[in-house]
Amino acid sequence: MIILVADDHTLFREGMRYILQDLGGELEILEADSLTEVTSLLSEQGNIDMLLLDLNMPGMEQENGLSMLRAQWPDIKIVVVSASESSHDVRASLSYGAKGYIPKSSSREIMVSALRLILSGGIYMPPFVLEDASEDIQRPIIPVAMETMVSNNAIGLDSLTPRQQDVLACLAEGRSNKEIARELGLAEGTVKIHIAGILKALKVNNRTQAIIAAGKLRTASRPPS
Repeated sequence: MIILVADDHTLFREGMRYILQDLGGELEILEADSLTEVTSLLSEQGNIDMLLLDLNMPGMEQENGLSMLRAQWPDIKIVVVSASESSHDVRASLSYGAKGYIPKSSSREIMVSALRLILSGGIYMPPFVLEDASEDIQRPIIPVAMETMVSNNAIGLDSLTPRQQDVLACLAEGRSNKEIARELGLAEGTVKIHIAGILKALKVNNRTQAIIAAGKLRTASRPPS
């Protein structure tokens, strides 16, 4: 597997080299410190699997650079690794095609778990985005809005990994992150990563909406009796 680490800070790139070793397997790590160097390496290599991208690198112009890279290299998994912990930046990056957003303040364990999730086909959002969304849990859910969410869901339950489906089942039982971690033998941080992937796949903003959307999707997929 070939991973390109793109950041204009040498120390950060060196740190990521150290962290990426935890992914295991045969790993080749390339480095770039500007958008120009990123595009040059992507054009020359042709077989890069993942790009870890800093939005504030020279030439990036925030999401404009991300959008350009996504359009030219649609098969590469692009992961934003940023110092920003703004929910707006996270959602904007994902809307422009990033497969995940990892804050630079994340622990080594969280970074590696997030990258493994993305490599397996999932999408990672940091826990603080879920915490922001959780403020909506006590608000009444408008049926029409939820029906629209479900009808617009082009991915559905089939996109969830087996482990995400296990986590979703626990959510439906009203279990906390700590209880889910204990039940499934996972780290609590890993549970948060799976919940982020579930919310993204079902196109909802919080646990309550995920449970309702999943129930509606299951009902819709059953053959008529």
